[in-house]
Amino acid sequence: MVNQNFNDVFTTTLASRSKYLHDNMSKNSALLSRLKEKGKMRPISGGSKILEELEYGEGDLVWYNGYDTISYQPKQLFTAAEYALKLCAVPVAISGEELLMNSGNEQIMDLLEKRVSNAEKTLVNKMSAAVYGDGTGSSGKEIGGLALLVADDPTSGTVGGINRATTGNEFWRNQSVSGDITKSNITEKMNKLYYKCSRGGDKPDLIVCDDTLYSIYDSSLMDLQRFSDPKMADAGFTSLKFKGADVIYDGGQGGYCPENHMYFLNTDYIYLRTHKDRDMKIIGGDRMAVNQDALYRIIGWAGNLTMSNAALQGVLIKTVAEESNGGSDVTNEGSTETGSTEAGSTETGGTNGGSDEGGSDEGGSQEGGN
Repeated sequence: MVNQNFNDVFTTTLASRSKYLHDNMSKNSALLSRLKEKGKMRPISGGSKILEELEYGEGDLVWYNGYDTISYQPKQLFTAAEYALKLCAVPVAISGEELLMNSGNEQIMDLLEKRVSNAEKTLVNKMSAAVYGDGTGSSGKEIGGLALLVADDPTSGTVGGINRATTGNEFWRNQSVSGDITKSNITEKMNKLYYKCSRGGDKPDLIVCDDTLYSIYDSSLMDLQRFSDPKMADAGFTSLKFKGADVIYDGGQGGYCPENHMYFLNTDYIYLRTHKDRDMKIIGGDRMAVNQDALYRIIGWAGNLTMSNAALQGVLIKTVAEESNGGSDVTNEGSTETGSTEAGSTETGGTNGGSDEGGSDEGGSQEGGN
C-alpha cells in the first residue's frame, strides 16, 4: 500500500498547480493568450452542447410618410452554432517501487515534481497543437481548431452543426486566399485578405503563421516598417505588425501552425469554452491500479474552441502556381468572390454583412503593410 501521507501531498500538489497549468497553456499559444487577454475564455456549467448564438440576418426598415402602412414580415434573424463538448486527460503515475527507492521527503518531492512537470508539458503541448487541428484527431475526439473554423475550403464541411455547403449558409464561410506567395507580392496578398475580413470597425487583430510565411513577410519589410508589440514580446511571442494587427510566428521546432498557412483572426468572435468543473483539475480521488503497485492521478479538461462569426476570419495559403492551367478560374457555389485574380491565385469566402455576438476594437495604425 502506498503511503497515505504521500497520497495527500500528491493530490494537494496537483490541485495547487491547476491554475499554473491553465496560465501556462495560454502562454504557449498566441491565440489562447489573446483570448485570455480579451476575456474570451468563457466557462460553461453544463449541457450536452456548447451553444454560440449567431445573428445573421437584418430586420425590415420601412420608409413612410403620413398614414402609410408600416408592414412587418417575420424573419428568422438568429440561429445558434452547436459545438460538442470535448474531453482530454493526462494521467500522472508513480509506482510503489519508485516510492520505495525515493523514500526520503526531499526525494519524494523531487520525484513528484518531475512527474507533474511532465504531465503539464504534455497537456500544454497537445492542447497547443489541437488549436490548429480540424477536430478529426483521436478518432474525432479532439477540439475543432483553426483548420476547422477557418478552413482552407470554406465552401464545404460542417462547423458548429451548420453545413457550409448549403445555399443560405454563406454567412458561415470564412475567407480564403491562396496563391504563389513571394517577397514581392505578400503585402498585396495580405492586403486582399485583410480587407475581405474587415467590416466597419471589425478588423483582424491577430495574424498567426508558420515560419515560411513569417520569413517572407519579415524579409519584405524595410527597417522603417518593422514594428512589434511589446506586450506580445513580454509574453514570449515573436511578433511584427500589419495594419495594427500582431503578426505572430508559430512555426519551426515546437510550433504548430500548419505549413504555408497564415491565419487572419478577429478574436472578438473566437472563444475557448471550458467546463467549470473540468478546467485542468484532478478527476476523482485516489486511484490505485487493481493489478499494479502504482498510484495514479488524472488531470482533466473539457470544452471546445468556438466561433460566432466566420466571415470575419481568413486564411492565406502559399501554393505553387500551376503553369499548365495559367490560373484558370475556380468556382465554388455560393461564395461571394471566386475565381482567379492572377496566375495560380484563388479566393473564396462568405459574406460578412451581418453582426454577431462579440465586439469590435477600433482599427489600428497602418504600420507594416500599406
